[in-house]
Amino acid sequence: MNVGRLLAVAGLVVFSANAGANEGRLLATGGATSLEGAAGGGITPWAVLSGYGERGEWGADAFATRVETGDYRLDVAGIAASFDNRVELSYARQRFDLGNLARSLSLPENHISQDVFGVKVRLFGDLIFDQLPQVSLGIQYKKNQDFLIPSLVGAERQDDTEGYLTASRLFLGGAFGYNLLVNGGLRYSRANELGILGFGGDRRDKRSVLKEGSIALLLDRDWAVGVEYREKPDNLSFAGESDWADLFVGYFPNKHLAIVLAYARLGEIATLDNQNGAYLSVQGSF
Repeated sequence: MNVGRLLAVAGLVVFSANAGANEGRLLATGGATSLEGAAGGGITPWAVLSGYGERGEWGADAFATRVETGDYRLDVAGIAASFDNRVELSYARQRFDLGNLARSLSLPENHISQDVFGVKVRLFGDLIFDQLPQVSLGIQYKKNQDFLIPSLVGAERQDDTEGYLTASRLFLGGAFGYNLLVNGGLRYSRANELGILGFGGDRRDKRSVLKEGSIALLLDRDWAVGVEYREKPDNLSFAGESDWADLFVGYFPNKHLAIVLAYARLGEIATLDNQNGAYLSVQGSF
């Protein structure tokens, strides 16, 4: 399914969600959507759930994201829905264009696609109104749809399941009078470059515990700036895998729209160094 058709379907799903979610959580506390479809930042999920639904309400998102480094391009589109501010279900389709690498090495494919199915459950706490931070547990099943190239470079598996635990807290007036969101998490995974290069490898075929986190400063009700970090495994001997980081600006004009622009530092990807570039994501929420 191409990105345009997926977004059309996503729009219908979001439109059908309960409109009562509009009166739920505070603006921007639904976050954006990560590259794997879960609510939160761009490269890391937060403990928040998609949309703005509260108890007994539905919330939903549809999103499209592009990351452009010059040598590579990643396009992602997907949908997510949550109920009762307790459970989130998500789906994302990733398409990774190999660009210069495919041409220089005459690779048999010029892109790799992957499907990501996710579920996230809020375990306890609240983003603002509880003594404890909001804590959520997520599980993602990833299926690589173009496994020929990953298998040739040493990946052991075409699909895999990974889990993550994340905690988020919004401190009202916590930074010089501005609201401050702090998020930290642990991921249990053996995905190579999110799974785009398969799972496990000739160097290591066990899941690793990986750290990730983000900080966002809410400048006013519409704008946020922040940084993210995501630790990555290093399972393949043919190329190193760098940790990821980004610096982002988010614009939340209302509860139906979020736009995130970032400068992403992705390091080495599939033998090519200095894969740094622009990240743009647009999300519709109900």
